[in-house]
Amino acid sequence: MRWGSAAIRFAVLAAWLMAVALVGPAAAVPFEDGGDAYRRGDYATALRLWRPLADQGNAGAQFNLGLMYANGQGVPQDYAEAIRWYRKAADRGAASAQFNLGLMYANGQGVPQDYAEAVRWYRKAADQIIAERQHAAAAQ
Repeated sequence: MRWGSAAIRFAVLAAWLMAVALVGPAAAVPFEDGGDAYRRGDYATALRLWRPLADQGNAGAQFNLGLMYANGQGVPQDYAEAIRWYRKAADRGAASAQFNLGLMYANGQGVPQDYAEAVRWYRKAADQIIAERQHAAAAQ
């Protein structure tokens, strides 16, 4: 299973929205600028802007670094490094990172292929999305 460019754009947008919600306006500017650079194909700038945020625990930036390493965008393709960043974001509750970890296990990218582990990550992502939707519905 491979990601198409539309899926990648959607994932980056979802991560951006999540990061803005989680870290507030102060970190939103570098994160947003990183997103703009990424969409222009300026991966070096995106990496430069997102790495400090990722190191500070920004789940959206962590997810985006995982995506860049998985796809070799501005960095050498490195599935093990992608998994490292996805796991950090997943541990912070990022459903997109949890889903991507499932893909990595299903495809055996950076880890031995393990369908049971893939399903475990897919379920975590689904549970996270359901909880977010329930919370949003309750807030209306």
